[in-house]
Amino acid sequence: MHLDHYTTGTYTPGAPLWKQLLWYFLGDPLIRSQILPFSALKVWILRCFGAQIGKKVRIKPGVRVKLPWRLIVGDCVWIGEDTWIDNLATVTLESHVCISQDVYLCTGNHDWSHPDFQLIPAEIHIQEGSWIAARAAIGPGVTVGRGAVLTLGGVAGRSLDPMTIYSGNPAQPVKKRFIKGFSGKSV
Repeated sequence: MHLDHYTTGTYTPGAPLWKQLLWYFLGDPLIRSQILPFSALKVWILRCFGAQIGKKVRIKPGVRVKLPWRLIVGDCVWIGEDTWIDNLATVTLESHVCISQDVYLCTGNHDWSHPDFQLIPAEIHIQEGSWIAARAAIGPGVTVGRGAVLTLGGVAGRSLDPMTIYSGNPAQPVKKRFIKGFSGKSV
């Protein structure tokens, strides 16, 4: 490959340069801050930069968001310490999703067969009631099915079926998820 010929192709960050700079120098440091523990303020800042965020969202210290204008978060979502949402493409976290600490959500890859190592962004979609456990990683183009679990340190490079618990690298199904005392249709 020839990295000196690398380009991003048709990819664009999706915001004017002034907004990108304001995010990198003001918004991002405030969201990442370890001394600013208030979720409501972090949610407000992310919304100011174009994120779509629902009610009762909890954002812990150290969270990194590459491009807030490509972030969609439902209601009652928890985002744990030191999570990195590396969203060159849209990341959607539906309602009642738990993202534990040190999770990495990566929406960009490269075409290793292309001589110029072309960028390939692809969305991540985590459906309602799913739990991504600590230090797990999810790659570009992955949909995590409703109520699925990716366990500690799991790596998902392909989509995960609903109501299934996955473990390992690459993530493999371990068993179906059952919620005690649950008989309704929502997770």
